Amino acid sequence: MLNGKTAIVTGSTSGIGLGIAQGLAARGANVVLSGFGDADEIETTRAGLAAETGVGVGVGYSGADMSDPAAIRDMVAEAKERFGAVDILVNNAGIQHVAPVEEFPDAKWDAILAINLSSAFHAAKAVLSGMRAQGWGRIVNIASAHGLVASPFKSAYVAAKHGMIGLTRTIALETAEAGVTVNAICPGYVRTPLVEAQIAGQAQAHGISEEEVVRDVLLASQPNKAFVETGQLAALVAFLCSDDAATLTGAALPVDGAWTAQ
Repeated sequence: MLNGKTAIVTGSTSGIGLGIAQGLAARGANVVLSGFGDADEIETTRAGLAAETGVGVGVGYSGADMSDPAAIRDMVAEAKERFGAVDILVNNAGIQHVAPVEEFPDAKWDAILAINLSSAFHAAKAVLSGMRAQGWGRIVNIASAHGLVASPFKSAYVAAKHGMIGLTRTIALETAEAGVTVNAICPGYVRTPLVEAQIAGQAQAHGISEEEVVRDVLLASQPNKAFVETGQLAALVAFLCSDDAATLTGAALPVDGAWTAQ
């Protein structure tokens, strides 16, 4: 389905990004993983993904600092040098901090905007000329339900994710005749290893069952009371990268169990 294509997936050494990278590689795309973490664990992840997908699919890794525009440009250049082109860009890198506005640290605000929003701009800027030249490209921005609605104490995250949707729509308009599509996915709460650890911790802290944590704490805003699975997001990304989605561009697609329908 994506044989011969090359994808960069930022924030992909674990969680949502890794699930998306696995989905693209399983469909034949070369993949460049990107993110921070223990070097040995990352290499184990990279090598494992390469072994799973087998002959014909390359799996690389970049440790680029996503708050540094020059490092992002280098990441794209290295991917092009190794694989010949960057056909797919999935902007998934993100961090979080929770605090009231008047107590929100300036440095945390700057870091969240840089990694959650500006990195997507710099990465898209770096790949677009190549996509235009070949007349084909796919950019998928992983926003959030918080790109469509707000929650208290998450000012930087909400601002960045709203900005991600605005950036998506702008680039979609600029590339509408170029064979390039640009879309945003807006997940609700996703079942990742980090979230799984939080369930047990909150159950102990609040003296309630893990089932109550899931239903009444984590998924309080999510009407279907079910986590989004990383495989579901990977399948949607793969569809957006397919020729069947060639006219789907500029969309912000909620995958949130009807959270933003309220």
